[in-house]
Amino acid sequence: MKKQVVIIFAVLCVALALLTAGAVTTSQAAQGKVSYTCPMPEDADVIMDKPGKCPKCGMDLVAKNQEPAVKYTCPMHPDVIADKPGKCPKCGMNLVPMKEQKK
Repeated sequence: MKKQVVIIFAVLCVALALLTAGAVTTSQAAQGKVSYTCPMPEDADVIMDKPGKCPKCGMDLVAKNQEPAVKYTCPMHPDVIADKPGKCPKCGMNLVPMKEQKK
């Protein structure tokens, strides 16, 4: 009986955490503060008020005011780009966050 209560409690905690993780985006969307756009530069003029697919290319729209994803690169091999920190496959150096490029 205690084991079942602990399992139910754990499931409820996870569910609560998942619901509150999206609460900021949901409340911003309810207030009209979030807009969605196509991640493709040539379709950047596509702006919607809710998530969905880009009508031009079919890609998933992304929230416009989200922080850009951090990419990592090797200081010695700028052609090596990764989505997470790690080691360069060419030289073994630590990958560092890429600096945002000015447009």
